[in-house]
Amino acid sequence: QVTLVESGGGLVQAGGSLRLSCVASGGLISGHAMAWFRQAPAKAREFVATINFEGSSTYYSDTVKGRFTISRDNAKNTVYLQMNNLEPEDTAIYYCALRDIKWIATRLADFKTWGQGTQVTVSS
Repeated sequence: QVTLVESGGGLVQAGGSLRLSCVASGGLISGHAMAWFRQAPAKAREFVATINFEGSSTYYSDTVKGRFTISRDNAKNTVYLQMNNLEPEDTAIYYCALRDIKWIATRLADFKTWGQGTQVTVSS
């Protein structure tokens, strides 16, 4: 059973940057698509970015496209989310998720393994 642990969240001013990490243990992520989702207070969890098993294909939500970059290092069993030009609207708990198969997806139901989340707060 794979366990995912996110880190790298924190408090940052608008316009700043953060890099989130998601380290997997208990299994390899190399054969799996991965994704980041986020959930703001009183809102539903929403898709942010996804990457295929080898990192050759990525997809982003319109709200983060051009500002966020998802990447992975399979040798380190880790997925990253580089977040630049952060806005107060990006404030949320960010979750890492693993899919059972190699190919990217954007729906919550497509991902069966989730981390506990890391808080990102962007002040104006």
